[in-house]
Amino acid sequence: MSGSSVRSPQSKVLTRAELLARFGRPRPARVVFTNGCFDLLHRGHVEVLFRARELGDMLVVGLNSDASVRRLKGAGRPLVAQEDRAAIVAALACVDVVTIFDEDTPRELVAALLPDVLVKGGDYRPQDVVGATEVEAAGGRVVILPYLEGRSTTDLIRRIAQAP
Repeated sequence: MSGSSVRSPQSKVLTRAELLARFGRPRPARVVFTNGCFDLLHRGHVEVLFRARELGDMLVVGLNSDASVRRLKGAGRPLVAQEDRAAIVAALACVDVVTIFDEDTPRELVAALLPDVLVKGGDYRPQDVVGATEVEAAGGRVVILPYLEGRSTTDLIRRIAQAP
């Protein structure tokens, strides 16, 4: 469709260098950042992403690489490859950019980007949010969004394994 404002998911997946070149400081937009594995995308993820986007002008999602997920979650994870997870998250209208990080935490990415708002789901406490110190020192804020009970990748995996 000519003139469509819909962007392909792949056009929204940027390297860290591309992300910082386009949206580093100074910037004209209020940047919100969140991160996760997003191994099996579910409603809890979508709710957090949607609500995070409402807190600013653009939402950047840091996605754990396959190696990072494996170190954090153990053998057999991720279930979905990083390129596929990135495309799925990027396909959401509320997500403006996805970038993959290989470290166990997004601290380096957050410190480089210094978003205006750093968001995590309700299963985190503000003092446990990686990068919070750096964001707050730069004048940003940390927001913890409510957790949607019963919606987690671990729960989904358990239910699938128990299915007849």
